[in-house]
Amino acid sequence: MQPPVQLLQSALGDLFAEANATGCLTLADRYGLMAAILDDSLTEEERRCVDRLLRAVCRGRIKVVDELSRMH
Repeated sequence: MQPPVQLLQSALGDLFAEANATGCLTLADRYGLMAAILDDSLTEEERRCVDRLLRAVCRGRIKVVDELSRMH
């Protein structure tokens, strides 16, 4: 059995800010989003943050890249 995926506190806000600043969403960011979406304890504000981020990707304001992270 796999352990549950858990989001670190404030990670979603940091992910949102970083993606908006850089204009890209990395593989690590996508795993963070997956953890957020699977977390049943997200607040309404956090859910809206996820929605805004996904909407930005759909509209092309944020690009999905194949890099693991922005740090090399």
